[in-house]
This record gives sequence, structure tokens and C-alpha cells, in this order.
Amino acid sequence: MSDLLDLQQRAVDEFGRRVAAITDQQWNRPTPCTDWDVRALVNHVVYENLWAPHLARGETVQQVGDRYEGDQLGADPKVAWRGASEDALAAFREPGALDRTVHLSYGDESAPGYLAQLVTDHLIHAWDLARGIDGDDTLDADLVGWAWDEIRPHEQMLRQSGLFAEPVAVPEGADLQTKLLAFVGRRRSG
Repeated sequence: MSDLLDLQQRAVDEFGRRVAAITDQQWNRPTPCTDWDVRALVNHVVYENLWAPHLARGETVQQVGDRYEGDQLGADPKVAWRGASEDALAAFREPGALDRTVHLSYGDESAPGYLAQLVTDHLIHAWDLARGIDGDDTLDADLVGWAWDEIRPHEQMLRQSGLFAEPVAVPEGADLQTKLLAFVGRRRSG
């Protein structure tokens, strides 16, 4: 399980590196997530990180309620990002955290299963954010390989959830990052 905690840290770092690079003029720029500009994308990941400690401690969706709806970034989005991500990281490092059951909107999930979802989401959104700010969109190759192996067995559930766009075709011989991004509906060119 310590490997999964390391992956969480690395995925948070991937996203955080892009957050740190955002300039004041880039918050309203579009991202590959067509419904979200840069600010909304960062808000989404902060929102996930705000939920994580509650869910990792066994609270239900109903118990958390709507306390994190709306803008969570406030006047200093980078500070909001750092605080939420630090709390999410800490929550999974509490004694027994990875032995718990997490109560998600679709049903119960093991804490490692939920953490794997968070790692994957941070990684994919790190690429989205990089594209939105014209930053370096090369992702950690080890994380990409892990996410590729992690996500493919869950394809049917992912397609039914609507969380990701339909997959896109990739050329033969495409690198693993391109394959992973295409699997979740991202086009390398956009």
C-alpha cells in the first residue's frame, strides 16, 4: 500500500506543478475539459481533495452534504490547492486509512480503490491543466504506466459513468501517454 501512497504524492505533485505555473492571465483559459476553464478545472480537483479526508475517514456522501459546492478557490487559488491537497494526502496516511471502506455516490469502495481513482484523476487533469496553460504536458511515465494498467479493466464502468469522454483512435505505435489520454477521450492535439 505504500506504493499507492507514493503514487498519490506523485500525482498530486504532477497537478501541483501545473497549478504553480498558472499566471494571473490564465485562469479563464479553456482546457480539454470542455465544460471547465483553468479555474474551474483547478476548483474541481480542489473539490475532490476537500472531500477525500471525509470519505477516507468513513463519512458518507450524505454526511458531507453540499458544504463544498461552488467556488472553493477564493481569492488565492494556489493556497486553496495546497491546503486541500495536503489534507487529502494526510488523510490516507492516517493509521488504518487504507483498511477502510469508502462510501461513494455509486456504492461502497475500498479505500485503495478510491485512492486509485483520485490518483488517476489528478494525473489526467494534470495533462488537461498543462494544455490549458500551454505548459509542459509530459506526464510522469511511471504514473502513466500504472494508470494505464489500472484503468483498462474498468472500461465498462467508466463508459457507463460518463466521467470521461468516448475514447479516440490513436495511430499504431503511439506512446503509452497518448494511448492513456485517448482512452479517456483526450486528443493529443487538443
